[in-house]
Amino acid sequence: MDIMARLADELSVKPTQVVAAVRLLDEGATVPFIARYRKEATGSLDDSQLRLLETRLYYLRELEARRQTILSSILEQDKLTPELKASILAAETKTLLEDLYLAYKPKRRTKAQMAREAGLEPLAMGLLAKPEMVPAVFAFPYLNPEQGIGEVEQALEGARQILMEHFSENAITVSGLREKIWDQGFLIAKVKEGKEISGAKFRDYFDYGEPLAHIPSHRLLALYRGRNEDILDLTLKPGRDEERAHALAKGFIQEKEGIRFEGRPADEWLIDCVHDAYRIKLLPKIDLDLKQRLKDLAEEEAIQVFARNLKDLLLAAPAGPKVTMGLDPGLRSGVKVAVVAETGKLLATATIYPHVPRKEWDPSLDVLATIARQHQVELVAIGNGTASRETDQLVQALTRAHPDLGLTQVSVSEAGASVYSASQLAALEFPDLDVTLRGAVSIARRLQDPLAELVKIEPKAIGVGQYQHDLNQLRLSKSLDAVVEDCVNAVGVDVNMASSALLRYVSGLSATISQNIVDYRDQHGPFATREGLRQVPRLGDRTFEQAAGFLRIMQGENPLDASAVHPEAYPLVTRMAAATGRDVRAVIGNSDFLRSLEAERYVDDRFGLPTVKDILKELEKPGRDPRPEFKTAAFKDDVSTLKDLKAGMMLEGVVTNVANFGAFVDIGVHQDGLVHISHLADQFVKDPRDIVKAGDVVKVKVLEVDATRKRIALSMKREAPPEEKSHHAERPQGSDQKDARGKRPPPAALPPRGAMAEALGKAFKR
Repeated sequence: MDIMARLADELSVKPTQVVAAVRLLDEGATVPFIARYRKEATGSLDDSQLRLLETRLYYLRELEARRQTILSSILEQDKLTPELKASILAAETKTLLEDLYLAYKPKRRTKAQMAREAGLEPLAMGLLAKPEMVPAVFAFPYLNPEQGIGEVEQALEGARQILMEHFSENAITVSGLREKIWDQGFLIAKVKEGKEISGAKFRDYFDYGEPLAHIPSHRLLALYRGRNEDILDLTLKPGRDEERAHALAKGFIQEKEGIRFEGRPADEWLIDCVHDAYRIKLLPKIDLDLKQRLKDLAEEEAIQVFARNLKDLLLAAPAGPKVTMGLDPGLRSGVKVAVVAETGKLLATATIYPHVPRKEWDPSLDVLATIARQHQVELVAIGNGTASRETDQLVQALTRAHPDLGLTQVSVSEAGASVYSASQLAALEFPDLDVTLRGAVSIARRLQDPLAELVKIEPKAIGVGQYQHDLNQLRLSKSLDAVVEDCVNAVGVDVNMASSALLRYVSGLSATISQNIVDYRDQHGPFATREGLRQVPRLGDRTFEQAAGFLRIMQGENPLDASAVHPEAYPLVTRMAAATGRDVRAVIGNSDFLRSLEAERYVDDRFGLPTVKDILKELEKPGRDPRPEFKTAAFKDDVSTLKDLKAGMMLEGVVTNVANFGAFVDIGVHQDGLVHISHLADQFVKDPRDIVKAGDVVKVKVLEVDATRKRIALSMKREAPPEEKSHHAERPQGSDQKDARGKRPPPAALPPRGAMAEALGKAFKR
């Protein structure tokens, strides 16, 4: 099956769709551009399908290149038989290809090679083919003192080395044995002697074992981290009953090689060769292979988790263009204050010391009140790190003392703010601003527009992954960059407001061209039309085609420039308007009129039905933001540290991270609590993302607090009446119940929002 046909089969789409998508990708088109503006060509493949196609295309092309290299290498050795060639051409994975190549791969001089050079291969293969021969007698003619084979035992040892290598390089044996151990094997963890205290955080794994094929990603990465920190020893066992598993494995090799014990003279010697091949060569190789497979699978799943969480965070609801005060809390170093305008422009900075040791509470309130009144601040963004709850109380006191200011305070994740503060980008943006104050600016801006601000931070520093520092950093960065690109292009970018950091994620724009846009804008003023972008240095026709539809010109000369309608489709919109005797401006936003149009009437050779429907939808609500309405949680005033938590408390919080085993929730005590997957809802939950996503405001119940390990167990289950509780208790763990119609029940509704969140939502609606 060729690459195109295989991709079509894997994606369950037509080969013509794959061919068109691959052609566009090879021509340099981006996934967002293809997904939105080339639907006719690809049969409306969406961005998720295209990302998967792009990833698999890269893998399959690498696989094909490796296949050709292997074929050429074996051909040069004059060992390429028709059967071997057919097996290599049929191999569907890199692992199987390498198994087939193992016997022909150039390697360092081995004992088996030296034995072959001494002429012992006929002895080895002869005993394998005719076990009725007496090994010592059959070996006698192969004595060759000149080659160092002066005794029968030396000849038989050389033959043993040849057979061991032969058994361990048989592709069918290697792959079959690997899969058997994968299905039946166990990974065992033991604490290293003397590491019980220093490795206390890994104590759940001090004496631990789990089947290889069932270890969840997060647990395996924890085990590997424990090993890397020299706390745990990890051992792979081929089965629950290790002795029996070893015996079965050796029996499998014997079966594949046609070796049986029937009392013949060479039977026992051949079985010993199998035992040595398994113990010395096969088992160590398979041990490494399977541990790498485990790591690869765990990394892939962890990267997917990180990518999904990052997408939720980047597409979180923006508070919008409001004057915002950012507070970066601290104790000895003080609370850093920064006020930014609706556009994100820095207006004022200060540092106050309301907390220990200086306790300048009242002077700090005066400074905040003065700044807030002077710049007409509407929102106060408080970083959620050290001293955040104390600072939250300071702002509450400010609000009570000055109700006329009309301030609304919001807790904001400050993950990555320090990374941005010390970055080259921050230095270029604020060369004269102290590093500590740059963090406050970032906190304020990420409340206004999380996407626009978070793109300035390396994605893996945002802190919504699991074990991200233990993952393959190249694969992680590539995946996360794709997520950022998809999010930025889904929302669209105001080209007259965007930073170069945001622009570089727009379809088709490089870091250089993004900076050229900003420089041109600074020199010549705001762009009046999309066409004006063509004047930017190095922004040619191809780049314009890729980027223009995702760049917005608000209040520009052409109203379509503020929409997601691509400039190439402007003539179509003009034709639509002219055919009905209307001006383009009169058409935009006219829902009743646009819904009355028959999309089929405007289909032509260039624009198919999917594109026409997209245009009509976009004209109805031009430049619409796909992100949800802004809401926030209301933390309890009397709960600010772990010590304040008590089992049974009901609290409101914000989901900060979603893993395969549950969701982490910020409840305002400087330590996120965990809602385990079994406590996310009253019914069985297969995937936590079916219930929550990063940024959701939820109500939780405190189940348990482990102050020593800084762990908080939470629950989102309802308080069920007694009869419901007994019913739930009878449900088998891990069941996936369905109703009478064979459908799964819908996820439990999220708890109602807090009063503060509702009030804030109404305020923003106004």
